Amino acid sequence: MDNEIITPEDVKELAPLYEAVILAIKQVYDPEIPVNIYDLGLIYELNINKAHEVYIKMTFTAPTCPMADEVMAELRHSVELTPGVAKCTIDLVFEPAWDQSMLSEEARVALGMDFED
Repeated sequence: MDNEIITPEDVKELAPLYEAVILAIKQVYDPEIPVNIYDLGLIYELNINKAHEVYIKMTFTAPTCPMADEVMAELRHSVELTPGVAKCTIDLVFEPAWDQSMLSEEARVALGMDFED
């Protein structure tokens, strides 16, 4: 994704699309954990440029996730079905390593985890 300048007007125009993309991401679940990948904290970066191209930097709970390709394909498909999205690019990274502190409050509740971790 290029380093184009985004104006405040662009941000205002892109905000609804950003929210729609987050909803699309939340439709994708880790096959081993009953929580969506957004609330699991697997999405490290989400950018949308003026051409409505979505860039996602993500990770998995473990580098050896056997379902990584399937989850990434499902994510790309879900995001690209979002009205207004032109394209979705996903980069898989393992730095920083994922840990439980990246879970959202919703994920902690769903997994029955203590909030004092």
